Amino acid sequence: MAYATAHHEEHHDEHDEGITVMGFWLFLVTDCILFGALFATYAVLVNHTASGLTGKEFFEVPGFVSETFILLTSSFTSGLAVLSMHKGKIKPLIGWLIVTLLLGMCFVGLEIHEFQTMVHEGATISTSAFFTAFYTLVSTHGLHVSVGIIWMVSITIQLKRYGITSVTKRKVTIISLYWHFLDAVWIFLYTVVYLMGVM
Repeated sequence: MAYATAHHEEHHDEHDEGITVMGFWLFLVTDCILFGALFATYAVLVNHTASGLTGKEFFEVPGFVSETFILLTSSFTSGLAVLSMHKGKIKPLIGWLIVTLLLGMCFVGLEIHEFQTMVHEGATISTSAFFTAFYTLVSTHGLHVSVGIIWMVSITIQLKRYGITSVTKRKVTIISLYWHFLDAVWIFLYTVVYLMGVM
């Protein structure tokens, strides 16, 4: 009887895990569609500069290069966290997650500073269709990074409380995949918006 109950609970946990993972992949698919639509909108509006102002006058190369370096580094530290988890090392796992979320916070901070500087210089979201598309696309990505930071803080707290379990393993794996996804989106942003914008 006890064996049957344990087997049922194990099967139930696997079923719940399958639903959670499937739900996450569906979420990523919808996010791909969202960013695809925003990139398409940006591509259509990139030359709609009513005032004649373009990204070339406002994009600062050291700024977006620093953002890129920080975010790519955070992707690497996220991978180190997953590696530590598979080795069963709780302290390095938590440590690398903390480093990752701190780098994420630095990235968001730089992005906010970039927006403030551009607005101060006269490039607001209502300046032209180009800037509307730019702010919408980049801030949507920044919002996703902010959500990832909060999510990572929550998982770190759970790891400190419960240690490495099947549940926390799944959550660390999912947040790592999510973080890598945001890095991939940023590479497109870096290329399509910033690099092409300053050429």
